[in-house]
Amino acid sequence: METKKQEVCEKLIRSTLGEELLVREVMTRDVITVSKYESVLKVADTLAEKNISGLPVMDRHNRVVGIITQADILSVLGLGRENTFKDVLKSMLGEPLPRRRMGDVVGDIMTYPAIFIRPEATIAEAVRIMDDRKIRRLTVIDDKNNLLGILTRADILKAVIRMLK
Repeated sequence: METKKQEVCEKLIRSTLGEELLVREVMTRDVITVSKYESVLKVADTLAEKNISGLPVMDRHNRVVGIITQADILSVLGLGRENTFKDVLKSMLGEPLPRRRMGDVVGDIMTYPAIFIRPEATIAEAVRIMDDRKIRRLTVIDDKNNLLGILTRADILKAVIRMLK
């Protein structure tokens, strides 16, 4: 009987956890950003060095205008998001890949517009947005459109694990 009660409690916790956690409690606050005029090569180096998959892109007024991701950079090489592993193997054998992006600066290849969320939103809302848009991160902004942080799937996973322990 105790096991059944524990299972019911665990299901209840899991079903309400996303509604209880707020974006501001989970987001990464110390965010590395890049300018839309930054060199793609320099950003690729930063992503690799810091072991992160994407960065907010800022305009000259310090507003978020997009996101630059590993996938965006790989698209310059012809390895776009839509390409499968099979496509990559074919490419290695000399077959061309479709829709190659071109550009030397971030603004040429970034994903835009950036998708935003407010810090008072729930994690459940964030997950729905990420799922609907098929994205892996959201920029967190205040009511004046200032960047407050970034929320990634990894941030959410870490928070959920902390709550369930």
